[in-house]
Parts: sequence; C-alpha cells; structure tokens
Amino acid sequence: MTERSMRPVQGAALLALSALLFSGMGVLVREASATVNNENIVFFRNIVGVFFFLPLLLSKGLRPFKTKRLKSHLLRTTYGLAAMYCFFYAIAHLPLADAMVFTYSAPVFTPIIAYFWLKEPLTKRMLAFSVLGLLGVILVAKPSDAIFGSLSLVGLAASLLAASAFVSIREMSNTEPAYRMVFYFALFSSLISAIPLLWAWQPLNQQQLILLCAAGLLAALAQIIMSRAYSLAPPGLIGPVAYLAIVFAGVFSFFLWDEVPDVASILGAVLIFTASTLAVLWRKH
Repeated sequence: MTERSMRPVQGAALLALSALLFSGMGVLVREASATVNNENIVFFRNIVGVFFFLPLLLSKGLRPFKTKRLKSHLLRTTYGLAAMYCFFYAIAHLPLADAMVFTYSAPVFTPIIAYFWLKEPLTKRMLAFSVLGLLGVILVAKPSDAIFGSLSLVGLAASLLAASAFVSIREMSNTEPAYRMVFYFALFSSLISAIPLLWAWQPLNQQQLILLCAAGLLAALAQIIMSRAYSLAPPGLIGPVAYLAIVFAGVFSFFLWDEVPDVASILGAVLIFTASTLAVLWRKH
C-alpha cells in the first residue's frame, strides 16, 4: 500500500461504522437470546453470511474459491466457530459492554499464541503489553465474584479461541486471499452449526426470524466494511478505532437495559485498549 493509495481518514470512518454495526449485532443477539437458544442463533448468524457470496458464485463460479488448504480453513473454522458460541453465550448472560470487551481482548493473547504456533518473535516489551492487557481482562472478568466470574470464563474462552483463529488466519494468509477465508469460514461454520439443530432446533416466529436474520446481516456488513477499511489504511494505523464497538455497546446497554459498567470494567477496558494500541505503535517502529 503506497502513501498515495492510503486514505486513513476514510478508513477510520469505515472502521468506526463497522464497530457500530458489530455492536448493533450484539444488541440483536441479546434480544433474540431471551427466547432463542444459542444453537439457533449461531446457525443463522453463519447461514446469512453464506448468502452474501451467492452473487459472486453466480457471476464468477467456483474458480475464485479453489484452494489446496482445506485443512487450514477447517482449523480456522473450528477456532472461530467455538469462539462464536462462547461470545453469543456471553452476550446473553453478561452486560453487553463486558461481552464486547472480551471479544476485543483477543489481540492481548495473539502474540503469545503466535510465538508458540508460528514461532514469531516475542520481545519482552510485547510480553509486557500482553500482561497489561491480561490485567484488564481480569478486571472485567471479576474472578472474586463466583457467579459472574464463572460466566466470564466463557467470555475469556471466546477471547482465547478468537486469538487462535486470528493466528490461523495469519498462518495461511500467504496463499489465501481474505474473501476466500471469509467464504470458507461462512460455509464450514454453517455446515457444522447445523448439526446441533438435529436436537436443538426450535420453531421460530416471525419476530425471532427477523432478529436472527438482521443480526446475521449486520455481522456480514460489518465484516465487509471492515475489510474495505483495512484496504484504505493498514491495521497498525487505524486498528484502535475498532474499540469504539465497546463504547457503542455501552451506550446501547444504558438506554436499552439500564446497564452501567462499573469502575473495574471501565478500567479493564482502558487497560486492554492501551495495551493493544501500544503494541501496534511499537510494531510500527
């Protein structure tokens, strides 16, 4: 990406829009989870993503999606889908802003996982940033509260699984373009998440279907817009803007459910944001 092709302002604006859509998806999932089980929510989130690729499939055929790395795509799907189950469960049972914090804390664990998986260098400074972010995660998780802490373990699992998915994406990015990785994730996730419906399917009314389809639509749009944002400017330059999703989620939570993050959650989110931003800035140098 050349200096002339970079448009950081437009990229940051699109990334902020993606964060807004992603937090909106969280609101819809939270509303749907009051009457719909987690298995159905995850399936509809994924199947809507598949439909986004139908126009490309009809116009270009299967050729752009041919790959020799199906095993890598399946591994990425395993981590990502497991993270999705945990994340949606966290949304249903935790304050929305706290659930979002867990999702966006994945970069805290990514350097450590990449060190063991991809043998990427891990400097003392990068390790210090990860520890700082981990302290933030602990503050949000509140392990001293038995009930809240046990639910937060699901959110922590979502963070670790999402970080593993990010590393798996990095591992195959040398041969697989972004659209192909998104396509196989949507396809494999839909097929795998359909299996639990054999015993967990529930009849859905019109309102429930609208909520689930709308959540899947917002998630797909958020992904597309995020990809466009990173095509205009590198993640290292505009990446921290994505943390606006936590702010948006907090605003939605306050007006819809009168949820107000406590001091520990706010401090934890600040530590996670600070650690991730410092890690990005350090890598740029």
